[in-house]
Amino acid sequence: MAAAGGEPVAQGGSRDDAFQTFYSEVKQIEKRDSVLTPKQQIERLLRPGSSYFNLNPFEVLQIDPDATDEEIKKRFRQLSILVHPDKNQDDADRAQKAFEAVDKAYKLLLDPEQKKRAVDVIHAGKEYIEHMMTQKRKQLKKEGKPQIVEEDDPEMFRQAVYKQTMKLFAELEIKRKEREAKEMHERKRQREEEIETQEKAKRDREWQKNFEESRDGRVDSWRTFQAKGKKKEKKPRTFLKPPKVKMEQRE
Repeated sequence: MAAAGGEPVAQGGSRDDAFQTFYSEVKQIEKRDSVLTPKQQIERLLRPGSSYFNLNPFEVLQIDPDATDEEIKKRFRQLSILVHPDKNQDDADRAQKAFEAVDKAYKLLLDPEQKKRAVDVIHAGKEYIEHMMTQKRKQLKKEGKPQIVEEDDPEMFRQAVYKQTMKLFAELEIKRKEREAKEMHERKRQREEEIETQEKAKRDREWQKNFEESRDGRVDSWRTFQAKGKKKEKKPRTFLKPPKVKMEQRE
């Protein structure tokens, strides 16, 4: 097995060595990027695909996942000053968006639970790549080929972990939005049912009120009707009397 420079590396330590090299390079990149100008930092935070890149708060603040709270706070102050709209009045709108991304990442890392989730995602990305490397080696061994994979190169390993980590953050964000949309739909449905129940109760109350208010009128009408019926005089029935028959007289 060979490393990036072609030197043979023992299989047992290759993955840990590769990961340590990966983080060493990440820190070097962070150190290099940390001195970017305000304009360059704004460009970095608003580059195409930033809605997914910026899901990783450590990526936004350019800080190591093992950083202490004090280091995170210090880095936030440095970066927030660089991209603050007041310091970039010639590009205030974009600076405001960049500042909001920095502020959001900082607040997320202040929450121990949220910070742990972000660290877990990064570790999950590393473990996934290591697992895929193991599977590739097994397949190469089965085929009788040298068990060398492209991720043995620290740079390739770094890129693979970075891509997988970004993918995991994106998947979590998509699931969060779907869950949020589902909850919103459920709240809307419940609210509509509540409104319908309230309107039905209101209609029932109004009907009952109208029924009670009109009761006396209905009773009076019935009594009046009955009274009129009693006052009607019955006309005696007349029958036609047959004419009297005169008896004939005989002489």
